Amino acid sequence: MERVLIADDHPMVRDGLRTVIAVAFDQCELFEASSIEEATAIVEREGDFDLVMLDLNMPGTTGFSGLVAMRDRFPSLPIVIVSAAQERGLARSAIAAGAAGFIPKSLRRSAIVDALKTILSGDIFVPEVEEGDEAADAETADILARIASLTPQQKVVLRLVVEGKLNKQIAYELDVSMTTVKAHVSAILSKLHVFSRTQAVILVSKVNFAGDGRA
Repeated sequence: MERVLIADDHPMVRDGLRTVIAVAFDQCELFEASSIEEATAIVEREGDFDLVMLDLNMPGTTGFSGLVAMRDRFPSLPIVIVSAAQERGLARSAIAAGAAGFIPKSLRRSAIVDALKTILSGDIFVPEVEEGDEAADAETADILARIASLTPQQKVVLRLVVEGKLNKQIAYELDVSMTTVKAHVSAILSKLHVFSRTQAVILVSKVNFAGDGRA
């Protein structure tokens, strides 16, 4: 590993990760960013990186919107989420959103190094499934499958529904008719197997539905 970008808004976290990498990977060139905008600018300026370590809860991001934005802009760039959050299904949702791995900040230094080596070898890293998580993983997979059945336009409408937009607001934003929006919402509810907009929002919140309409 020769070049790594650490993107986290907490200086102490960046210092800790920098120390871990510097010790484990000799002569690795390290870059730091405190926001998604800064991380994007660094990648554009510096070119290829072997890995980007991205904090999940960066300023100005919601859910996996930061990850999705960087994946869309740099599709070949390996990005691993490093997060203090450890909700059930969160790691698998990160992978579904395009992450190359999910590393909890609570891991020991040696475990973080092992995780990075796994990712650099081309494999995806997720923490070991805790006892009782199997059911949660199955639920997450089911929800992701339902979301995957939506068309791209339906995902965009769903994202606007999650943001609390009314049908007329959605119609205005997408420049379509109210009839079209209502048809999309009806199809979304059917494919998600729910009966109301509120149920749809609650359901997709379980998998951190991303801001651009993906999970």
